[in-house]
Amino acid sequence: MQRDPLASEKYHEGPMSRLTLLVCALALTSGCELFKKTTEPTPPAPANEIRYTAIGASDAIGIGASVPCLPFVACPTGTGYVQTLARQLENGGKTVTLMNLGLPGAVLGPDTQQMGASIGLDIFGNFLEREVPFVPRETTVVTVFAGGNDVNTVGSALKRGQGGNNPTAFIQTQTQNFSRDLNALVAGIRSRAANARIVILNLPNLAALPYNAGLSLQEKQVMQQIAVAFSAQINALTSQNVLVIDLMCDGAMYQAGMFSSDGFHPNDAGYARLATLAFGAASTGTSSAPRTACGQMTLY
Repeated sequence: MQRDPLASEKYHEGPMSRLTLLVCALALTSGCELFKKTTEPTPPAPANEIRYTAIGASDAIGIGASVPCLPFVACPTGTGYVQTLARQLENGGKTVTLMNLGLPGAVLGPDTQQMGASIGLDIFGNFLEREVPFVPRETTVVTVFAGGNDVNTVGSALKRGQGGNNPTAFIQTQTQNFSRDLNALVAGIRSRAANARIVILNLPNLAALPYNAGLSLQEKQVMQQIAVAFSAQINALTSQNVLVIDLMCDGAMYQAGMFSSDGFHPNDAGYARLATLAFGAASTGTSSAPRTACGQMTLY
């Protein structure tokens, strides 16, 4: 029997338990007093200071790395991409204050979370409701890695028959919803920190990653269709002055040696690659435009 795509991420098989994940999710609900909304103006950061906020799922806390972290916990030795990027920025002569809002297993929006729940997947939150409202107003740089769990959730929903007789139309609808939620994400970040530099990583072709090696050709084609469509919606954010990091067309992101034992989460080498790719955009505010076509988009 083919295993389902990792709709809620195999966080429970990593270095931390499902109980820890639940505690982290509850912390976002009960700990909101730490991040009370305020309408008071925030003075600009000094020129040598970066106030960095990370939005993401298990990638933000480095699941799969040799030194993973917990949300909201200082983790200066973490080997995930967020922690590595923070150190790279510090090595460039900046003082970096990091707020890591990453929630393992999260998807981008509430509709996808509800879809996952309807097919029995454990998804403990979404970016729009559990992360964006708590972006500190003094933030100067935001990184976002969104969509991996969303692609897997849509793939699992299709396998359970939610696409009916027209899976292509189902994928198109989910792509439109993903685009809508991406725009809400950007608007939400800017409502909290109007002048923050926003850096978003697009998605690689998830069909070609090690965790999907056992899928049939038809299943890989479906996963490819979803991942490429979702990544294109991320690319479209460049029209809103968002810096997009192109993982889809980066050949290194398809090497098995970049991934941990679960085949989905990066290992130290993979996270270091993400940090290196994001560093220029995060530090200088400039980045090459993502490619609109490459061989990695049509592997299957």
